[in-house]
Amino acid sequence: MTNPDLAALADRFGLAPVGARPGLGSYLAETWRRRSFAITLANYRIQSENERNRLGIAWVVIRPLLNAVVYGVVFGLLLGSNRPPDFVPFLLVGVFIFEYFSQSLSDGSKAITSNEKLVRSLSFPRILLPVSALFKQIYKLGPILVVLAGLLLVFQVPITVSWLMIFPVMALMTLFNGGVAMIAARLSVHLRDIQQVIPFVNRLLFYSSGVFFQIDQVLQPYPTVLAIARLNPAYEFIHLSREALIPGIDHQPDLWAYAAIWSILVFLFGVLFFWQAESRYGRE
Repeated sequence: MTNPDLAALADRFGLAPVGARPGLGSYLAETWRRRSFAITLANYRIQSENERNRLGIAWVVIRPLLNAVVYGVVFGLLLGSNRPPDFVPFLLVGVFIFEYFSQSLSDGSKAITSNEKLVRSLSFPRILLPVSALFKQIYKLGPILVVLAGLLLVFQVPITVSWLMIFPVMALMTLFNGGVAMIAARLSVHLRDIQQVIPFVNRLLFYSSGVFFQIDQVLQPYPTVLAIARLNPAYEFIHLSREALIPGIDHQPDLWAYAAIWSILVFLFGVLFFWQAESRYGRE
């Protein structure tokens, strides 16, 4: 039987080449059916990362807290009288929220490359790996928000109804982080050097997202640069979080629209971008 005959026979019985990319609909359906795998893997990763540390899971909140202390001391002195009002709560929210983004990007970039044996030996939708990386950060987000709320109370930030708005902000940010994780996961497979660049990308976004300074105040003399800076999604999520948690932060309703657009577009693009290379994972 010739190769064309074999191909026709395979088509007749609905057979597909090993490792072939499935249709998007069936791919997403299979991903949903196996979602418990991503959840279990995320739990395993958290446990394995912290079992050798004496403080264990506490490092989830100790790390951003130490960052806040360091940046607070350094930039508090550098900014002097130009510090934002309520500088400590302002800084805490910025550092803790940015931590959620930066860790999602970092873990997403290693989702495939750090699981090569799994990818090569088992058949499952590979998108479950960046999704698992996202679940891992979602689990960490809970204690981060609890500690952040406690610190804000220590610094006499009152609890208000607006605190509830942190949940839709985090929902949008989770959608965005998921798309970013998928994009980074695929790029890292094709170009391993991306993982060396990501720490610099995180650092650049940290300094350009208004984590420790007021972008509107600093860039006010440069309206074009300010307009571009306000389109930075990390800045948008941080500012919306501050609006929700800290009284007196200027309200910018248009940031909700920008954040929603970023979240939906990046997530959808991330899914499509990752799915298009499904047949190549584990072969490069």
